[in-house]
Amino acid sequence: MPHEQITLYTAKVCPYAQRTEIALAEAGAPFKRYEIDLGNKPEWYAPKVNPASKVPAIAYGGPDVPPENASPESTKLAESLILVEFIGDLYPSSGILPADPVQRAQARFFIETVSTKFSPNFMKFASGNPEGTRAALLVGVDAIQDLLPDGVKYAVNDQYTIADIAFAPFWARLNVLVQKGIGAYKDEERKSFLKALEDPKYAKFNGYVQRLLARQSFKSTFHEDVVAGIFTKRFGLAK
Repeated sequence: MPHEQITLYTAKVCPYAQRTEIALAEAGAPFKRYEIDLGNKPEWYAPKVNPASKVPAIAYGGPDVPPENASPESTKLAESLILVEFIGDLYPSSGILPADPVQRAQARFFIETVSTKFSPNFMKFASGNPEGTRAALLVGVDAIQDLLPDGVKYAVNDQYTIADIAFAPFWARLNVLVQKGIGAYKDEERKSFLKALEDPKYAKFNGYVQRLLARQSFKSTFHEDVVAGIFTKRFGLAK
């Protein structure tokens, strides 16, 4: 049964938006992609698509119209985790939304850990917030590693799921920043963080994130040069 058409409003720099793009890639879903300039959003975006004026957002169904003329007949949806689960529901064969209730709950708990223990510290670190230290980043890494099962490829099992989709874009951006020295943090914090990750105790975590960054759905939706350029413009280089 064919699905209604999807128009995705997104931005290459945004980790939340990339979550939705990864989910669509995993599902093999056809869609229209419209890039929103987050520094100069179109006047029509909030009234026609997302009143919160954030990305990602989806216009689902309705007539086939240009993205900038989103039809009132289409259903407007927003918030990255909601959209990822929506895509998983539309395309159950993708496997991104586990069918097993226990594994689905485990995936959501993993996402909660990403949202509370890792993502906030990533932004604090990049912006030079005094709370965003190497130690705070490692608290997030420890929390993620503690949830990784032994002997499987991804966050819940060997199937790539919403849990992995939620984490990958944030880790990728942090990885670019610390590898290239981009951010308002002190350079010794960056070097200390990278050195800490070399500890054998992080072998499970390092193997996991390597698999995340090697996945085709991630690689096809990640724009490293854009991310590096915008973060450099915003925060500068470590000192």
